[in-house]
Amino acid sequence: MRWRECVLWLLQPFVMSSAVGAVHSMWGESAGGAATTASAVPASVDTARLENADRDPGQWMSYGRTWDEQRFSPLKQINDQNAGRLGLAWFAELNTYRGVEATPLEVDGILYNISAWNILSAYDARNGHLLWTYDPKVAPEWARYACCGPSARGIALWKGKVYIGALDGRLIAVDARSGHEIWSEQTFDRDWPYSITGAPRVFDGQVLIGNGGADYGVRGFVASYDAETGKRNWRFFLVPGDPSKGPDGEPSDSVMPMATRTWAGEWWKYGGGGTAWDSIVYDPKLQLIYIGTGNGGPHAQQFRSPGGGDNLFLCSIVAVNAQTGKYVWHYQMVPREEWDFTCTQSMILADLKIGGRQRQVIMQAPKNGFFYVLDRRTGQLISGRTYVPNNWATRIDMKTGRPVVNPESYLTVKPHLMTPSWMAAHSWNPMSFSPLTGLAYFPAQEEWTVVSRVADDEFKFVPFRSNTGYSYSSYPQLRKKLQQIADSREKGYLLAWNPATQKEAFRIPYPYPGSGGVLTTAGNLLMEGTIAKTFAVYRADNGAKLWEMPVDGVGNAAPITYSVGTEQYVAVNVGWDGQPVYGLSHAKEPFTVAPARLLVFKLDAQGVSLPPTPTPPPIPPPPPPLRAPETEVKAGALLYNNTCSSCHGVNARGGVKDLRHMTAQTHAQFNDIVLGGSRKGAGMASFKDILSQKDADAIHAYLIARAQEDR
Repeated sequence: MRWRECVLWLLQPFVMSSAVGAVHSMWGESAGGAATTASAVPASVDTARLENADRDPGQWMSYGRTWDEQRFSPLKQINDQNAGRLGLAWFAELNTYRGVEATPLEVDGILYNISAWNILSAYDARNGHLLWTYDPKVAPEWARYACCGPSARGIALWKGKVYIGALDGRLIAVDARSGHEIWSEQTFDRDWPYSITGAPRVFDGQVLIGNGGADYGVRGFVASYDAETGKRNWRFFLVPGDPSKGPDGEPSDSVMPMATRTWAGEWWKYGGGGTAWDSIVYDPKLQLIYIGTGNGGPHAQQFRSPGGGDNLFLCSIVAVNAQTGKYVWHYQMVPREEWDFTCTQSMILADLKIGGRQRQVIMQAPKNGFFYVLDRRTGQLISGRTYVPNNWATRIDMKTGRPVVNPESYLTVKPHLMTPSWMAAHSWNPMSFSPLTGLAYFPAQEEWTVVSRVADDEFKFVPFRSNTGYSYSSYPQLRKKLQQIADSREKGYLLAWNPATQKEAFRIPYPYPGSGGVLTTAGNLLMEGTIAKTFAVYRADNGAKLWEMPVDGVGNAAPITYSVGTEQYVAVNVGWDGQPVYGLSHAKEPFTVAPARLLVFKLDAQGVSLPPTPTPPPIPPPPPPLRAPETEVKAGALLYNNTCSSCHGVNARGGVKDLRHMTAQTHAQFNDIVLGGSRKGAGMASFKDILSQKDADAIHAYLIARAQEDR
């Protein structure tokens, strides 16, 4: 899993308002009747239509627009000659300060979008008129197990239905006309701390969904459900279970003996990880499904699999038969994974000419800093090259397909510098590929971090809590010195990469890491939401900037483009999330954010403007005096980083709310918030089920110490 998520401790409410009832419908009030512009049935999406998506380029019917997930649009009314005339056509408030990561979908004049807490809405795609809203009522406390909060990366459409993978594990089918729930199936056992933040994928009447939670201790899998009834077809486990319990009765049984031989110890007690929390791609030509798998759980292999082993199928691409779910091939990017490297990032299918030969390939730029090109029929490695500075592996051995790992990069009790970091060389923010330029485009970053593990006798697995095995407080003086070096080396940029030659074409630098997913079009356009809180348009062939607009937030999500009638539109979700939360923990200027919004642009749009920019936060108040002994502060450091750091930053730096900057009132209410659940309505549920009064006091002491240190 890409971010370690825990308590949503908010100094201001992140949810501004909630939906009224489960469904709020305004269908029929939209001017012009968007539902019937091209079809009598909203979301009329099926196999034939998706297979021929390029013949109907005005629609954006699936997560990556087409099954190859290239995120390239043939539309070119907006192009490199007129992009400077773009303007804001309409926007929708998403009623949250939480992050939004979703790719909206648009079909036949209706735009479908999902926000934080899996709240789903349908709009007239021309003017933003709200048609209906559906709220699945996810319990606020579920966010403690989610990756970077209660966000969702997308939805799926099929034959009049909209599919949601809810944070709490429900796979839900919603009627695309009315917004009413049709069916709901629980996809995982809630006795384990799973979550869902990824987008479902639909093909040939099947809905596929994965899950997250590796940091907390779960066993990853992907499952297929019948799109009409919600009945489960099959499930493929991505790491072995308890060998003493025998087969699972699933298609993955045939390959589990091979995987089991690569593990040691009693990993099944901790889950093992390997969760497929983001990218799943369907290949209709080869009838294969490609699954990108995640990190190990616990992260430190010493505690997960003592004695070593490759630990299949952590950080791999696994190909299975699309109809049966049976194993076909795998390629493991990171054997013996222990750095929170995930291979769940966007996977793109393409036909490339490489070395004079036409190849059917799958390409990926995962967290570990290597760009991979594989034969998607066999899983054979065609090429692998670093796209950012890298000190964990020097190269990929082309004879074995394995990385040549730097032995000094493995976790020890003594801290050392590592890059890429767990914050990723490239995270979930979607990549795009343009068949016109032959280039892949994605937000890349140079992130360094200080890594070490706890001593063997200090590790204790605690269910429903982050169980990384990392240490955050050992060797404090060395750690502080190394952190200063890490901060000084941080960079972020939009990278254009030639997958056929494995060479950089160009880059567009940004002041910090954390910019969003990308879109390319036949108009020679490259679009991205930036860490500079703008939405920007560049030339896809050389990166020259054509247009930019301040939007008061970071558009982490990837844009889409669609057309209704004679007009082309561009839509993107903009909202605080993920990497900016961490990347700006030491920014020189206060970083303000606006509420999350869905923004839609078109040529020559005028008269629509965003509300005023938020004012910078006040100067942080001084912390109270520290009265706790050093032993309590040290205990609080471990508890904080295993329980709170995903929301509030490792070592209490940054996060959705920087807890070094608590007010006197918040300090006074600390126990009421953490144990009493006084801010449950804002997403911060009580933690009294996993934290004692002594634990809460230790965390509080640690936060006071950190505030005094850095002030």
